[in-house]
Amino acid sequence: MPCVYLVIPCYNEEAVLPETVSRLTKKLNQMIESGHADRESRMLLVDDGSKDGTWGLISRFCDENELVSGIKLAHNRGHQNALLAGLMTAKESCDCAISMDADLQDDVEVLDQFVEKFLEGCDVVYGVRNKRETDTFFKRATAQGFYKFMQLLGVDIVYNHADYRLMSRRALDALSEYRETNLFLRGIVPLIGYRSDYVYYDRHERFAGESKYPLKKMISFALDGITSFSVKPLKIISNLGILVSLCSIIGLLYALIAHFTGKTVAGWTAIVCSIWLLGGIQLLCLGVVGGYVGKLYSEVKARPRYRIEEYKK
Repeated sequence: MPCVYLVIPCYNEEAVLPETVSRLTKKLNQMIESGHADRESRMLLVDDGSKDGTWGLISRFCDENELVSGIKLAHNRGHQNALLAGLMTAKESCDCAISMDADLQDDVEVLDQFVEKFLEGCDVVYGVRNKRETDTFFKRATAQGFYKFMQLLGVDIVYNHADYRLMSRRALDALSEYRETNLFLRGIVPLIGYRSDYVYYDRHERFAGESKYPLKKMISFALDGITSFSVKPLKIISNLGILVSLCSIIGLLYALIAHFTGKTVAGWTAIVCSIWLLGGIQLLCLGVVGGYVGKLYSEVKARPRYRIEEYKK
């Protein structure tokens, strides 16, 4: 029987955490009884610098429930870094780790299927949503557009997969070799290249509390993913520059021909539109290039991605 760790990042999850621990305790006990997990299996709750009583609850659960362990990060480092902290801690004790969110939107009843795929020899098992009916139209459209856009840019990413996945200890060891500061685990994990499979599930409504990914964070997360795994935006800029240069040459030839044939007309509108168009394109290109330069700046500093303040086993 494998030792299974459930790694769950938590940020201000005081409202939902008691129910999460209750359901996962019940599920882990079922998995232990059915032979899908051994008695050393745990759920590892990672407090990502919460401002509410999340860590107090985690500490209490650690004292009262032998299936619960907890990590407190020294300060808020974001979902991806908190998840990585949990995975890197779990890999020292587990045979495989399953990452999931604390909001109970990921279907806990398919955890057995993850382990079965692992026992069949898979090092990575991706949880993939069957449908997105619980999402608003806007979120569904933007999420699906994001996945398609990432694939268009050549990024190896699993469609409709978030961070609900199983990774073997070997896969976790491989993950530890990826040192980038700007984490986008949905793009990194497929790069590992070990045998993988999928588990399909229906995503539920959030049990309690508020989403930790408002529109601003979703846009930032999407931009991180694009700039961390594809240089195609830079190639698009180069091609755009060539296209604009060709258009400028054609415009110049037209202007010269019109001048020498005496057909020139003072055109204030055309001049102003051209200035605004070219100015906008230049600023856009500078912004994209600046995004990549900012990534380089963060990576070169090589600061720690997280710092564990307390670990309760």
